[in-house]
Amino acid sequence: MLSCHYIQKGCIYAAPSLPQTTLIQSLKTSLSQTLSIFPPLAGTFRTSGSGHVYVHSNDSGVHFIHAAASAVSVSDLLSSKDVPNTFQQLFPFHKKLNYTAHFSPIMAVQVTELADGVFIGVAVNHAVTDGASLWHFFNTFAEFSRGAASPSRLPDFRRDSILVSEAVLRLPDGDLKVSFNANEPLRERIFGFSRESIRRLKAEANRRAPPENQICSEDGCSAVELMAKMSNDTKLKTVAENKPHSEIVEISSFQSLCALTWRAVTRARKIPLSKTTTFRMAVNVRSRMEPKLGDNYFGNAIQSFATCATAEEVVCRDLSWSAKQLNKSVRAYDSDAVKRAIEDWECEPQCFALGNHDGATVQMGSSPRFPMYDNDFGWGKPVAVRSGAANKFDGKMSAFPGRDGGGSVDLEVVLAPDAMAALECDDEFMLYASG
Repeated sequence: MLSCHYIQKGCIYAAPSLPQTTLIQSLKTSLSQTLSIFPPLAGTFRTSGSGHVYVHSNDSGVHFIHAAASAVSVSDLLSSKDVPNTFQQLFPFHKKLNYTAHFSPIMAVQVTELADGVFIGVAVNHAVTDGASLWHFFNTFAEFSRGAASPSRLPDFRRDSILVSEAVLRLPDGDLKVSFNANEPLRERIFGFSRESIRRLKAEANRRAPPENQICSEDGCSAVELMAKMSNDTKLKTVAENKPHSEIVEISSFQSLCALTWRAVTRARKIPLSKTTTFRMAVNVRSRMEPKLGDNYFGNAIQSFATCATAEEVVCRDLSWSAKQLNKSVRAYDSDAVKRAIEDWECEPQCFALGNHDGATVQMGSSPRFPMYDNDFGWGKPVAVRSGAANKFDGKMSAFPGRDGGGSVDLEVVLAPDAMAALECDDEFMLYASG
């Protein structure tokens, strides 16, 4: 991840009833307490004589920025259809490369006072942490701010797993840069999926697929026609009703949402039916390894795997078919798959090539399971969660839990302008989405 950007995640809050000086000093104190529990985040990078990059926990500290945006309200940030560019100013370390932690902090925190609220934005080195560790840090930060004497969960800094490799990463010659066009024109929106909408989507994904010989026209199948066929077919039965008990496989809510997104984005991009499309997912391998790593394992414990199919298969077969392909990939990603990925990387160590390089890739990150709305600093849970401009390209998706909980999801969608306009008119996608 050395050639990727720092992770940028933050929370919007209603204005706390604290004087400014009290608020800022309280957050500084709580941040210091949290860093004493997560000392690597207060360190810097070093490269050993053998070429290994490591964290030097030298307590050099993190950046803390106090900013003011008195002309910006919470409504300004949340009421516009597209995510406003204002958010880029609410995060530190804008599009900062992970490798630069050799010369600057591993983490920075920015507290911005709004007209009627507060935004707390964090940027952290993605080569050091993944989303699970970031939100563990964020939760602990909030706990100390609420007055906790000790954290409810301690990070696990064990380094005795196969994730700690002896291979040496040889960096490319010249200036290190991200592997995608960080300046391409993009649109970004948040689409909300309620608990009831997710429930209906999951039920649809677990229905029996139509015949395998369904044929598309050259222009692809109409989403309206597909939904009408599914709605009118009263004879369709669930997977559970049509398969022996030993073969029953339930497609999860998240896999259902991913399948919906894959289909809709493929249609929106107007990809030729014969072209291969890819849905790539970041997966937390803590529980997939043998022996397992605990949930509190601190570090970057994610890998990426791809599910591929032609545009014709994704668009012209039903939602259930795409969901099943994703389900197969997820179920197949076991401890052996984790080991193979590490072994393959060790044969040819290189920086991760993040991006949509063929124009037909969707990359899903983050997780609706992350405890983002548990970040109560003493004045209530967040109004909303947002991310910065880091690591965004055409096809980058991030799933956040909905504020209402109960399985609701907020999906952050980043697409080229033409594709976003088409997605907004996609009947199947908008049947389930709001926002």
